[in-house]
Amino acid sequence: MAVSTKSYAVAAVSVAAIFMIAVYQYTRNGGDDRFASCRSSAVSGGSGAIGGPFTLTDENGRQVTDKDILTGPSLVYFGYTFCPDICPADTARNAEAIDALEDKGYDVTPVFISVDPGRDTPEALKEWTDYIHPKMIGLTGTPEQIASVAKAYRTYYKVPENPTDEYYIVDHMTQTYLMLPEFGFVEFFSREDTPEDIANRTACFIDAAAK
Repeated sequence: MAVSTKSYAVAAVSVAAIFMIAVYQYTRNGGDDRFASCRSSAVSGGSGAIGGPFTLTDENGRQVTDKDILTGPSLVYFGYTFCPDICPADTARNAEAIDALEDKGYDVTPVFISVDPGRDTPEALKEWTDYIHPKMIGLTGTPEQIASVAKAYRTYYKVPENPTDEYYIVDHMTQTYLMLPEFGFVEFFSREDTPEDIANRTACFIDAAAK
C-alpha cells in the first residue's frame, strides 16, 4: 500500500479544506458558475482557489513555468515514478481518458508532477512518461519547488526523512486536477472515477468554457 492510514487521515482533512475554500469562492462570486452542470463533486467555483504559478524542470531538463505547460486543457497528477501500484494505475487510467477525449475531438494534455525530486531526475521522468503516454509531460524540481507547487494545489505528500532504503515509499494524495486556460482549476477526479467518467466530464467543462 503506497499511502498509509495516517496519511489518508491527513489527506481527508486536506480534501475537506479544498471543499471549504472552493465553496467560499463560489459564494463570494455570487453563485455564478458556468460549469455547474458539469460538476459531480462537492467542489463548486474553485477557480482561483487551487493552483497558481510555478517554475519546475521538465523531462528534457528545461526550466519551465505554468505558462509554458498549461497552455490548453490539462489533467495534472502528483505522483512519483518509483510508486509500486497507485501511480501506475492512476496515470494509465488518465492516459485512457486522454485517448477517449482525442476520439471525441478534444486535445487534452496529461501532466505528471513528481513529489519525489530526489529520485525523479528528468531522465527518469522521460522514461516514465514516454511509457505511459506520448503526450504526457513530466515535471520535477528542487524539494523547495515541489513543496511550493504542492502547496498551491492543496495536495499532500511526505517523503521519508533520511531514507536508508532506495525503494522507499512516498505518501501522497491521488487527485487528478483539471486545469483550463483562463480559468485555472475547475475540477478534480478521484481514484473511483473511470476513464469514461473523466473523459465525459472533461469534455463538458471544455464545452462550457467555450460558451
